Amino acid sequence: MRLHRLSITAFGPFGATQEVDFDALSSAGLFLLHGPTGAGKTSVLDAVCFALYGAVPGARQSPGASLRSDHAPADLPTEVQLELTVGGRRLEVTRSPAQPRPKKRGDGFTVEKAQSRLRGYDPERGWQALSKSHQEIGEELTQLIGMSRDQFCQVVLLPQGDFARFLRADAEARGKLLGRLFDTRRFAAVEDRLAELRRGAEAKVTAADERILALAQRTAQAAGPVGAEATPIVARPGEPGLAEAVLEWAAIARSTARERLDIAHGVVTAAEGRQRTARHVLDAERERDRLQQRYEETRRRSAALEERRPEHDRCQERLERARTADRVAPALDLREEAERAHRRAADDLDRARAQLPPDLADAGPDQLSELERRFRQELGGLESARRAEARSAEIDEERDRLERESRADDATVRDADAWLAGWDTVHAGLRERIATAQEAATRAEQLAGLLAPARRRLDAACRREALAAEAETAREALAGARERALGAHETWLGLRERRLRDIAAELAAGLVEGAPCTVCGSAEHPAPATEGDGHVDRATEEAALTAHRRAEEARTRAEQALGLVRERHAAAAAEARDAEPSSAAAAAAAAADAGTEPDPGPSVGELRDLVERLTTEHAGAHRLAAGTHAAREALDAAEREHLKRLELRQEAERRAAARTSRREALDREQAVLRDELAAVRGESGSVAAYAERLTRRVALLADAAEAVRAEQEADRRRKEADGRLSDAAFRAGFDTPEAAAATLLDASAQRELQHRIDAWQAEAAAVAERRGERDAREAAEQDPAQPAAAQRGFEAAERLLRAASSARAAAEERCAELSRLSREAADEVRRLGPVRQEYERIARLAGLAAGTSADNERKMRLEAYVLAARLEQVAAAATARLLQMSSGRYTLVHSDARTGGRRAGLGLHVVDAWTGSERDTATLSGGETFFASLALALGLADVVTEEAGGVRLDTLFIDEGFGSLDDQTLDEVLDVLDSLRERDRSVGIVSHVADLRRRIPVRLEVVKERQGSSVRHRLA
Repeated sequence: MRLHRLSITAFGPFGATQEVDFDALSSAGLFLLHGPTGAGKTSVLDAVCFALYGAVPGARQSPGASLRSDHAPADLPTEVQLELTVGGRRLEVTRSPAQPRPKKRGDGFTVEKAQSRLRGYDPERGWQALSKSHQEIGEELTQLIGMSRDQFCQVVLLPQGDFARFLRADAEARGKLLGRLFDTRRFAAVEDRLAELRRGAEAKVTAADERILALAQRTAQAAGPVGAEATPIVARPGEPGLAEAVLEWAAIARSTARERLDIAHGVVTAAEGRQRTARHVLDAERERDRLQQRYEETRRRSAALEERRPEHDRCQERLERARTADRVAPALDLREEAERAHRRAADDLDRARAQLPPDLADAGPDQLSELERRFRQELGGLESARRAEARSAEIDEERDRLERESRADDATVRDADAWLAGWDTVHAGLRERIATAQEAATRAEQLAGLLAPARRRLDAACRREALAAEAETAREALAGARERALGAHETWLGLRERRLRDIAAELAAGLVEGAPCTVCGSAEHPAPATEGDGHVDRATEEAALTAHRRAEEARTRAEQALGLVRERHAAAAAEARDAEPSSAAAAAAAAADAGTEPDPGPSVGELRDLVERLTTEHAGAHRLAAGTHAAREALDAAEREHLKRLELRQEAERRAAARTSRREALDREQAVLRDELAAVRGESGSVAAYAERLTRRVALLADAAEAVRAEQEADRRRKEADGRLSDAAFRAGFDTPEAAAATLLDASAQRELQHRIDAWQAEAAAVAERRGERDAREAAEQDPAQPAAAQRGFEAAERLLRAASSARAAAEERCAELSRLSREAADEVRRLGPVRQEYERIARLAGLAAGTSADNERKMRLEAYVLAARLEQVAAAATARLLQMSSGRYTLVHSDARTGGRRAGLGLHVVDAWTGSERDTATLSGGETFFASLALALGLADVVTEEAGGVRLDTLFIDEGFGSLDDQTLDEVLDVLDSLRERDRSVGIVSHVADLRRRIPVRLEVVKERQGSSVRHRLA
């Protein structure tokens, strides 16, 4: 990586734009960056770091610090532009931090976001834009350089103070720096991962032990009193031997439970024998009691059966006579049906003869049928008369309809004539109403155009009054802010002058015995300056400067506030006068030149009266104008109604003429039909009435003839049924049909008798069968049975058996549960084996990586081990230059020896070739510490460069420390730095030591001035 050009604008102490030509400075290979203390030498390096990484080195990136120069004008933005070659590409990166800038409109400032731009140079097309994204630019440059910001600041900028502390630091401090440079986070992550795996495996082992212990507790609960005989478990989860103790204890509990189960089996066997004996006795007593009761019941049933025998005989005889009478039942049914049919026919005949004329009351069926035929012929000849009569009725209905239509049309004509009589007056009134509404609409528009400006003027007048009071308050606030800003400025200038007079004492306060002076570089301080009376320190001056800046900001805000209020007041006054803002501003300026107040315009009261008057007039006009649409619709509706009335009157007149013609034709047709019907109807009112009377006569004659025939047939059948009934009763053995009828029983009565007979016979058979049972008869001859006593003996034996069975079941369940829990415990122990082996393996690895294992003799962590290897490389690379700087006397070596109780791995010693002893680097003198730290820095740069992928670093900077060297050592150090040019490198030395300006002809001088620092190139 080679730097070509750096442009700094309003950055740090540089108030204007400064250009640094690194190509010209690097031509000699070694150049000096010098200037007085506080001029900004380190700020040049900060600008390089900010251009590449968007941030300055960590030690100077304090929270709340601003990179913007206090000397820069407000309109000049802070910007850093760096042109460099890296990875074979020529790039230009430009960065601007977040910074305040003046607002484009109005007064005050606004914060502008940070910006970044990256361009690349193409030999054919020139500079080409690559990106404007902070993230993309940062990733691109970091990938090309191959180093992070911390690595870059340690390798390229070489801060000597940091490496001097690195030489004297302990192992932990060295580890932090090397960890940042070589990014050994992955090894620390390995340590953390192994520790996490160890904790996880330990948790698994503990969880498995807890599960085994829980199974042991469940086993103790299942064992009950049996478990009390075994030795209790004293091991805890995670302790060795817990699994074996649990298995041993479970085996003892299982053995004891099995012994108790065998005892329970014997007790159950004895109880079962006693229970079987008691059961046999109980069954025998119950059976004897049953047979004795059965024999007694048989005797009772036999006595009751003999008592019911006479009733059984009567039922038997009655059922036999009823079954004999059943042979006469069909003839009886036929005789009853014939009698009922004859009565119905006689009744029908009486009703039919009652409706006939008296002369036909005794007529036979033939005479009635002849009269029916004659009336039917006469009824058939009335069809044409019916049609004529129907047409006559239709004509009457049509004439009625014509009369109704005539009356309706007459009413329509009268209504239309009455409405049309006032049409001219209504039409003129509606047109006048439309004209009035249109004039009101025009007036409402005019008033609306006047009302809106009047309201705006009223609002503006109200704002004008309020802003006048605000302007007075703002003027008073501005006067106070100006006085405070002037006082704060004078206070700050006075304190600054007093601090500059005593600046030497302030610098002397920071001197440390044996440490080089930051001004001259000498480690001896014979006469340091002392503070005088009323000394002002840096904090006091900065506090005063902060107060001054705050007062200036407050004054600026007060001026902006007053200007804003005045502008708003002028705008409100102009709007109240109904004037343009430009003319209002001109009027205000003219009044100010003349020393008079500008015309304020009408008052709020006057404008409010004007608005109220215009509002009232506008509301009235708007109400009138609102009726325009309704008036037009009313006119349209009236015109449509006028046309409709005219059409209705014309239609009514045409329909009246047509009705007259139709009425005359109907009258002629009706006269003809009436003559025809008069000849047919006779005394009847109509043909239909006459036909209906004939129809009734035909129906009466037909019904009467049929009734006579039916009555004669029913009488014949009744006589036949009487003969058949007498024959059937005689054959069945009955004297008369009435005797047979009295003996008949219906089917349900016969079934009831049969059921009673069957029940008596079944009972008689059952009693006879029971009387023949031998066992019941023998049981009746024995003593009475005692089943209750046998039941009590059996229940006692049953209770003993249940108690023994319950005890055996509990013992079996206990044995089964103990066996199951033992199997589960054995399974858990088998599963625990691989888990415990895995835990032991991971624990050994984690202990080795963390340095806590006994196998790790030096107690060195994995990350420290890797850093120790890097430190060995750095020491070897630094020794190559330290031998030349120290004339072959000193060599840097890495030491992994432990000091005190601390861990080993990051020790750094120096070997003195003159004495042959190895000692700690903290024993080096000030000058020796400088060139040793310089050699260490250069060696570290080589190792980090190799670690970053071999990116070539063509530009290096070395910051301070040369004032602690004598002339000979300084020459040797410069020879080492000058040798870097052999590799086409350029080295910039940052120092204010005067002797270096004589030795190094190519220089970049930073000049400190009141308006800001500047740079000057001194080329040989």
